[in-house]
Amino acid sequence: MKATGLSKVVPNGAASLAILQDIDLAVMPGEAVAVVGASGSGKSTLLGLLAGLDTPSSGAVELAGTALFSLDEDGRAALRARLLGFVFQSFQLLPALTALENVMLPLELADRADARAAATAMLERVGLADRLTHYPKTLSGGEQQRVALARAFVVQPRLLLADEPTGNLDAATGAGIIDLLFELNAERGTTLLLVTHDEMLAQRCTRSIRLAGGRIVDGAAA
Repeated sequence: MKATGLSKVVPNGAASLAILQDIDLAVMPGEAVAVVGASGSGKSTLLGLLAGLDTPSSGAVELAGTALFSLDEDGRAALRARLLGFVFQSFQLLPALTALENVMLPLELADRADARAAATAMLERVGLADRLTHYPKTLSGGEQQRVALARAFVVQPRLLLADEPTGNLDAATGAGIIDLLFELNAERGTTLLLVTHDEMLAQRCTRSIRLAGGRIVDGAAA
């Protein structure tokens, strides 16, 4: 993944607000990179731009040799489905689906004939073999994040983007999720890009990128 001259400016009354300014960033295959910085520094905006979930005011993002913003919205969605996995602070599980159905969903969208078997195996891998038919509301926060990790890794993404993956968890549960995240990463060789306030999580990464005032102030070089 590579970003060049990435900026995001939004209207702010009669003026404008620069959320990100001239971001140059390269993440190499197999790296685990933490994006850190104070609230409002632009971390989550950066993640959204790198995933093509938002569009920049200027600049470019390249994913697996493809210029992300040369694609239309459907093209970006197809590229995400093929290359990316996501984990969010708020888990983003569908409440009307069981744990198994949540993990099966991206596989079914990709027309995988083995969706049920692959999702079952992945939930077993994250320690939820006895929670397959449970709905999110009946699971603890840590269990919900394990389902979210299973859903992210089951598609075998080349790049996993995580936005505060331990933000809604207590310290002990969060530590367990961090361990699981890096175990899965080691097994599958996925590149990780993590937005976090968690210093323990940041220290486990290959390097950290620090944002301040919408600019990278440390750690941009791969």
